[in-house]
Amino acid sequence: MKNELHITLERYFTATNRHDVGGMTADLAEDAVVKDEGREHRGVPAIREWTKETLQKYKPQVEPKKVTREAGCTAVSVDVSGDFPGSPVTLTYRFTLDGETISRLEIA
Repeated sequence: MKNELHITLERYFTATNRHDVGGMTADLAEDAVVKDEGREHRGVPAIREWTKETLQKYKPQVEPKKVTREAGCTAVSVDVSGDFPGSPVTLTYRFTLDGETISRLEIA
């Protein structure tokens, strides 16, 4: 599975499992947008705060399962476990990349 992931996304998911905020935000564009749980976070400082909050609240572990390319983005089906009701769940992370940089992430 890892060979199918873009290197930037491999780094993102590896950092997520280490609960490494710096690693999770290292490849973000300065004006990146993250949409999760009905909220939108714009820019690296806001996304960094969302990342800290999410890691502390849910203590997630992620396992990418399937990668598809669709309409200008990379959709990754991910099994997510952690401290939340219904764990584990399968979510779709939709990444928009600009070269090696993440410009948008939508989690649903």
